[in-house]
Amino acid sequence: MNPMNALQGIRILDLSRVLAGPWCTQTLADLGADVIKIERPGTGDDTRTWGPPFLKDEQGTETQEAAYYLGANRNKRSVTCDIAQPAGQALIRELAAHCDVFVENFKVGDMARYGLGYDSLRAINPRLVYCSVTGFGQYGPYAGRAGYDYAIQGIGGLMSVTGERDDLGGGPQKVGVAVADLMTGMYATVAILAALRHAEKTGVGQQVDLALLDTQVAMLANLGANYLVSGKVPGRVGNAHQNIVPYQVFEVASAANGSRDHIILAVGNDAQYAKFCQVANIPELAVNPLFARNRDRVLNRDRLVPILEVVMRLRGKADWLAALEAAKVPCGAINNLAEVFADPQIEARDMVTYWQHPFKNDLPLVASPIKLSATPVRTPGQGGLPPPLLGQHTEEVLREVMGCSDARLAELKLGKII
Repeated sequence: MNPMNALQGIRILDLSRVLAGPWCTQTLADLGADVIKIERPGTGDDTRTWGPPFLKDEQGTETQEAAYYLGANRNKRSVTCDIAQPAGQALIRELAAHCDVFVENFKVGDMARYGLGYDSLRAINPRLVYCSVTGFGQYGPYAGRAGYDYAIQGIGGLMSVTGERDDLGGGPQKVGVAVADLMTGMYATVAILAALRHAEKTGVGQQVDLALLDTQVAMLANLGANYLVSGKVPGRVGNAHQNIVPYQVFEVASAANGSRDHIILAVGNDAQYAKFCQVANIPELAVNPLFARNRDRVLNRDRLVPILEVVMRLRGKADWLAALEAAKVPCGAINNLAEVFADPQIEARDMVTYWQHPFKNDLPLVASPIKLSATPVRTPGQGGLPPPLLGQHTEEVLREVMGCSDARLAELKLGKII
């Protein structure tokens, strides 16, 4: 018997697509919620076509399932519905009456034009938690704009602090994954759980308004606080840290094949700095008043770092990592993804799970990082569902949730609603 999941019994109607919304609903689905993913008939979520790479079946033939889509849609059920048609809109309203949460990431006003806005649906289901994910939120001068992660990283300041220093030839640089989308999805998850708790206590739902730009500004974290407190605009510092030294990438002695090697040195406090100096055979720098305290090291960064760059190139990567780890000085290798997924710690933490997909046995996907002792997330063999094919569960869901008859289903198909 499968263990109880934390959100078992919660049903979510998911009209989101691409990444921010689906990342939110995948997390909720992992936690046990029944997520009904509504997709356009014939085409579905945009990311189904965002490849290559595309999944290959057991015979090695490329399918139409993009890896991008597979990475954000496990544990969901797919229902096709044309919400541009009045009958499709009516079907969504019927489904919403049987759901706890509604998630959408259409442009501001689109859902209201379809009769699927918050006011319309709460009249049908007062307990409904209605989450809207947009680029700029439900109000403000930019509310009508479409919002994309790349642009949000620029508008929200992240690209101004990401990349190599300008005096070293740097320039604005985006992060390698869509962090504004991903973080908005995570904030949306937290907000939905809070709203569900309120609905359980009061019987009343609410609207959740999540904006990528708001999230991007919030996740500036210490850099945002630095600016608000000091009035000084931070710039790009490459792989260094704005508030801690030494906390950056250093080149070390070349590898046996002559290639350049690097490690991360992440000294977080003065005690760790003193330990590092002992390991590096430079104990005099631990007591030098210019460098003894982090405050001093930040102020004198341009004097200390060149000294350390010379010292770090005296030993190889494996030597440094072993010595620093033994002294409990934070450090790390810089792994490519092949090295990440071969890492024994990643393997021990079961960060890859294998799913029985209709096209592929043992489909490997990155696992949820959430570890719960009493209510574990859904995984293969524990009630988990592989990312669904387009419309795979349409008839199943409409029969189960709404009691649709064969005649009703045939009518919906004839009208190309589903």
